[in-house]
Amino acid sequence: MIEIKEKIKKTVEDGLKKEGVKTAKVELKHSADLAHGDFATNAALVYAKKVGKSPRELAIDLVRSVTENQLEEVEKAEVAGAGFINFHLKPKVFALGVTDILEKKERFGKSEHLLDEKVMVEYTDPNIFKPFHIGHLMSNAIGESISRLTEFSGAKVVRMCYPSDTGLHIAKAVWGYKNKLGSVPKDSDSLSEKTAFLGEAYVFGSSAYENSKENKAEIDELNKILYEKSDAEANKIYEKGRTWSLEHFEELYAVLGTKFDEYIFESEVAGRGKEITLEFLKKGVFEESEGAVIFDGEKRGLHKRVFVTSKGLPTYEAKEMGLNTEKFKRHEDLERSIIVTASEQDDYFKVVLSALSEVDEKIGHKTEHISHGMMRFAEGKMSSRKGNVITGEALLKQVKNLVKEKMKERDFSEEKREETAEIIAVGAIKYSILRQAIGGDIVFELEKSVSFEGDSGPYLQYSHTRASSVLAKARAENFQFPISNFQFPEKRNEPNSLERLIIRFPEIVERAASEYAPHHIVTYLTEIAGQFNSWYAKEKIVDKGDPSSPYKIALTYAFAQVMKNGLWLLGIKTPEKM
Repeated sequence: MIEIKEKIKKTVEDGLKKEGVKTAKVELKHSADLAHGDFATNAALVYAKKVGKSPRELAIDLVRSVTENQLEEVEKAEVAGAGFINFHLKPKVFALGVTDILEKKERFGKSEHLLDEKVMVEYTDPNIFKPFHIGHLMSNAIGESISRLTEFSGAKVVRMCYPSDTGLHIAKAVWGYKNKLGSVPKDSDSLSEKTAFLGEAYVFGSSAYENSKENKAEIDELNKILYEKSDAEANKIYEKGRTWSLEHFEELYAVLGTKFDEYIFESEVAGRGKEITLEFLKKGVFEESEGAVIFDGEKRGLHKRVFVTSKGLPTYEAKEMGLNTEKFKRHEDLERSIIVTASEQDDYFKVVLSALSEVDEKIGHKTEHISHGMMRFAEGKMSSRKGNVITGEALLKQVKNLVKEKMKERDFSEEKREETAEIIAVGAIKYSILRQAIGGDIVFELEKSVSFEGDSGPYLQYSHTRASSVLAKARAENFQFPISNFQFPEKRNEPNSLERLIIRFPEIVERAASEYAPHHIVTYLTEIAGQFNSWYAKEKIVDKGDPSSPYKIALTYAFAQVMKNGLWLLGIKTPEKM
């Protein structure tokens, strides 16, 4: 389809050259309404004045030029309205597209646009001693999908996670742990219980820090002790909590379908970040202010931020200097480094990337920050500091339980019910996160998220499962697989909407990858699912007495493959049965 689009564009541009437009640039888009054809252009409206004709007159001449060129893929070109040109492709194009899908299977939609590029994607970045909250779920879903889209475009992707394992929040949690020793979980308790305790310890320590000058001073001192690793008891608590947190995160990553290639811990880069800050203090990038080292962003149209405190401790900002230089030290051939975080950090990253660009122009130029909004519920924004956080694990469990309730009348073994419910729950949450453009807040609607009809992840999964059941029936009736022997009639009615849409998948992938916009995949899959289900309701697909049945089965196979490929790009699995 991409090649056909380029051929049509070139033909229209050649027609404009004949009209005297030497450097014509034609924009060709898919028609919003399939009744108006497969492609449309407004080129006649754009260039009419330049050639001294009315838009409609120029459009008629361009259609004549296209017709004279006899493009083998174009059934007809026609003028519409004031001067738009619509292009209808031949039915054979869509049959060949179905064949292409059947041949390429899981490779359909892949490209080499980013071949030979190495891209690092940093995402999720949880804090040890704190709950894995819904913001981490959002970062994980978005980062994983961007990673897969980038891989699908031919790049070598390095998935990287930057867990926070040092800093004031750790000191608060360790202080809370020391003051709640009677509640410490046993070694035999689950990781969920252990990390829940760490969250409680953090909340306890945060409250103490805010409400008592004495406790605040104690925790500030503990922060310094932990940074220097100078107290055996504190170190022991720290190491235990760190281990619990990291093991629990791995459990969640397995459920979410993420496997990180590398971890760079905050504690690993804190020292280097401070060194870089002090080194570039001498070079004028940073400056001293009241005993601290700051970056004066106001001189660059931003705001001031502290990089090293008056007590000599590196802040998150300084650690970013260490982190991002470490990335390029490990991978000198990185073409891009992408960081996915919540939009709350937008202003922070503007300053950090400005400072980074002055420390190392190459690294600053190749580092991109992608921010997402917040997930909101009726209660509004959640805060782990106050203890009213909805953890990622709790949300997954809540959605999974609702799915199991909907599945209770279905015939599943208990093990299969658990596995399938988990796949559907993860799909429901990821769909809810990825369905709109990255950047805006989302409102998570529990009941809507698990609906098997309409705008939801389970609806897409169910559509794939339905197509798979049709294929299973075709196999049972001894239709040959793979379906490659279908006969496509030369004379037939207009191609159906499903045929016309599924071959657009590579274009959708290319756009989603280039814009870091998984929502284009979501919108497209929802549209083709609707078309398939409408077609399924009207057609008898598996029918030994119907000569067109092999093609209908092939089209079903193609739909199932495109749906599976698209869901994979979203990080959503396809259950065998629902």
